[in-house]
Amino acid sequence: MERLKRDAFFKKMSVLGLALSYGDVRLRTGYSKVAPVDVELRTKFSRNITLNCPIVSSPMDTVTEWEMAIEMAKRGGLGILHRALLPIEQARQVARVKYYLNGLIKKPIQFRETDTMESIVRTIEEKGYQFQTFPVINAFGKIAGLLTSNDFEFCSNMLATASEVMSKDLLSIPDYLPLEKVFEIMRKNKKKVLPVVDPDGQLKGMYVFSDIKRAVTGSSANFNLDANGNLLVGAAVGVGEEDFERAELCVQKGVDVIVIDTAHGDSEPVYRMLKTLKKQFPDLDVVVGNVSEGKSAKRLVKAGADGVKVGQGPGSICTTRVIAGIGHPQVSAVHECEAAIRGSDVPICADGGMKYSGDITIAIGAGASSVMLGNLLAGTKESPGDVIIRDGMPMKSYRGMGSLSAMEQSESSRERYRQPECSRGKLVPEGVEGEVPFKGEVAEILYQLLGGLRAGMGYVGAANIKELQGKADFIRISGEGLKESHPHGVYMTKDPPNYRRG
Repeated sequence: MERLKRDAFFKKMSVLGLALSYGDVRLRTGYSKVAPVDVELRTKFSRNITLNCPIVSSPMDTVTEWEMAIEMAKRGGLGILHRALLPIEQARQVARVKYYLNGLIKKPIQFRETDTMESIVRTIEEKGYQFQTFPVINAFGKIAGLLTSNDFEFCSNMLATASEVMSKDLLSIPDYLPLEKVFEIMRKNKKKVLPVVDPDGQLKGMYVFSDIKRAVTGSSANFNLDANGNLLVGAAVGVGEEDFERAELCVQKGVDVIVIDTAHGDSEPVYRMLKTLKKQFPDLDVVVGNVSEGKSAKRLVKAGADGVKVGQGPGSICTTRVIAGIGHPQVSAVHECEAAIRGSDVPICADGGMKYSGDITIAIGAGASSVMLGNLLAGTKESPGDVIIRDGMPMKSYRGMGSLSAMEQSESSRERYRQPECSRGKLVPEGVEGEVPFKGEVAEILYQLLGGLRAGMGYVGAANIKELQGKADFIRISGEGLKESHPHGVYMTKDPPNYRRG
């Protein structure tokens, strides 16, 4: 196994019987030719899922639903839809993210020639579709025309059928093509929609010009896109009876990665679910969590996991360590798990416990390829829930999936903490619920977090994530050293955008 600078440090700490977290350590600086603006942040969440930045939003019901997932993918990261949603709703939200950019829609929403415009508009409103381009098929299931935004806007008779309103001047192609070729065809023919129609007239998919242009011209250069030009999205599942169906529904809607999301990933039900998913969907990446021991990570990789999520109890709303008396401080846990599976091509995601952007730099230096954030992304415009005013301050709800309210409301939360059969009066929570200040838009939060990471990489002299993992050299700091790291000897009159007191 390759020996890295950090290995000697963590070995020494282990010999002393010490396990460390973010407030216990700092990275040494070194000679650098790297400017923060020039660092490369591309990394991996799993074997086959690449990220343009190493940040993933947590599958918590106060953090990640479709709005957060869209914004995360647009900023180069990834959103994992929480599993407290009903399976069919979770799948709908997967589709909502995948359809946000319509580079290639393999299964576009269709209407029939005989449908009235009134019924079509009602369906669009009921389903909450955010687009207005729909193929129209005839009685034989073959494409007959297209309904576009112009057709809706200029329709004066809502009782007219789709066949009377639709555009019939279609240009189509017989099979999928590279996005650059599709862009060339659409631009040359001045077509905003290009259906893919086989020789029998059956619709195989549909390209949309605005999103093809974004992908090809680089105006979406930082977007995390699949091969068809659609945003990447993940979905969390558990190990209960309904969870295979949940995964299957999400796969049908085009989900890019499934996360088996449990409090203890090194357990028999998790291995059964992992085996089932890999057998049924061999081309789908499955990330498994959570663990905090090297041997656990090694077992998961041997069982077929494409990514390992590390973190048991470090989250700000988690009480697992004090309730159950278990857990491994996060920085040491990340290093131990990464070292145990080094060389396997399976990346580590550090989940929980981060308070500042510098903690992201530390987590990656310890061996993580990505980090999963809850608290730092909660309270944003894109997180679920309403803004409430508390003592004159705008706030949003934030709770652990092991909190009493989450477990009472969601069978998935009870199952996550291995209490699926417990009655509501007999639950043993492993988390708390609360509120966090409203933080504004995710884009601004990510800008500051990634700016801090870039700065840290510049100090270390790391041009990319792999170099940061290789060059990271840790020192342990004292309590006084931690105090010295924070502002001191001054009365702060205004919080900067990347630092909050407390």
